[in-house]
Amino acid sequence: MNLLTRKLIAEAVGTFLLVFLAVGAAVFGIAAKVGTDGNGPGNGVVGVALAFGLVLLGIAYAFGPISGAHVNPAVTLGMLLGRRMPAGEALGYWVAQFIGAIAAGGVLKLFVSNFGVTDYTGGLGTNSYDNGSINAGGAFLLEVLLTAAFVLVILLVTERVAAPGFAGIAIGLTLTLVHLVGIPLDGTSVNPARSFGPALFAGGEAMSQVWLFIVAPLVGSVVAVIVWMITRTNVEEPEALVAGAERE
Repeated sequence: MNLLTRKLIAEAVGTFLLVFLAVGAAVFGIAAKVGTDGNGPGNGVVGVALAFGLVLLGIAYAFGPISGAHVNPAVTLGMLLGRRMPAGEALGYWVAQFIGAIAAGGVLKLFVSNFGVTDYTGGLGTNSYDNGSINAGGAFLLEVLLTAAFVLVILLVTERVAAPGFAGIAIGLTLTLVHLVGIPLDGTSVNPARSFGPALFAGGEAMSQVWLFIVAPLVGSVVAVIVWMITRTNVEEPEALVAGAERE
């Protein structure tokens, strides 16, 4: 098995884990009552935000040495525009990421449709706007800003002059933070694949609104690259990493 194939498998599996485990934390328990008496709190916003950060932290160290653990088309776009990966490889990453997210969305749908599991989000963990918390314009700007912050941190902490062994921690904590901000408003995307996979199986309004959660994170990635180019440390060859030290 060649290196590119291994990278694409890592991206598909990593994205599957991110969507199933982190979105699953919302679907299965964001508002659930837990414990033997059924009176304990569910995951809540903080629990789901931590789920996203912790899952990405694990993925970063598990798959970072293989593919860089992008597991997010917006991150891959940032790496491409930052000239940290070739276009052909980026295209393969995007396909793998969407495949992984769609597979995870399908498994989440299976649980709530066939296994007697309650969907506590009411929409398979999909993102939304015009929902009483934020309108379309606000959601677009929010996703641009949150994604820009997230991708900028990734670009900066994975440079050769940074401490790549600790990059996964910074990235995981940043993803937690952006979810703490965004979940109460639009559910937080910052990842087109994460949004598309569940929306495909939720259908209806979620599918009609998913365009925003694909386009806005990509715009945010472009903003992040511009800021990175202005603020980055002047090095000749940054590491082509997202999390951990990628070794080829």
